[in-house]
Formats: sequence, structure tokens, C-alpha cells
Amino acid sequence: MKSHIVTAMLVALTLEGAGAQEPAIRVEGYVLDSACAFIKNLKKPVSRDCALACAKAGSPLAILADDGVIYWPISSAMPATGQNLRLMQFAGERVIASGKVFVRGGSRAIVIEKIETVSASK
Repeated sequence: MKSHIVTAMLVALTLEGAGAQEPAIRVEGYVLDSACAFIKNLKKPVSRDCALACAKAGSPLAILADDGVIYWPISSAMPATGQNLRLMQFAGERVIASGKVFVRGGSRAIVIEKIETVSASK
């Protein structure tokens, strides 16, 4: 009986350490510079040009969802690749992104399977 409890605890710790994966979800919000989302507490980007300038300078783009949650776009490939090149066309825009979400220590990351501007999706 003790070995079953120990095994269950080890599995739980392993899953927690790896980050909890939620099923594929849909996120609606703005693609903006991650620094501005935190430092300026923005609800939406200042402008497309501003988001692009920050991204080109190396600041990661993120998705600020309507509920205020910030999603960090990540790669499922190993070695991992940055997602700014993929998101540049959406900088400063309102988007709908769907994909697998990972939660760890209060942060959320998304492996984007599909992304489009809100106007394009309607």
C-alpha cells in the first residue's frame, strides 16, 4: 500500500514540475509588447508601430486576453524557437488564437495552432 502512495506522489510531483497542460483553448485579445503589458499596465497596445518597434528590439510579444491574463507564445519544437517572427504580422492587433496552454507558477504559455485577426475571423 505504501508503494502505491509513494508512486502516486512521485507522479503528481513530476506532473507539477513539468507544468500542467490544459486542453486546446481559444484566446481572444491583443498582441502587444510584453514589457508594456506589465510596466504600463496596458489594456491594449498603444499602437501597432510601438508594438513592432519593441518586438524588433527583442522584447517578446504576448497575447493579453480580454480577462487580463497574459499568454506567452511558445514553441513546441526542441530546441525551442522564439515566436516574435510569427506574431509580427499581428502586432498591435486584436486576435483569436487557439492552441494548447501550459500553466506553471501563475504563468500561462500557449503553443499556437491557429491565429487570426478578429475582423478576419468574423
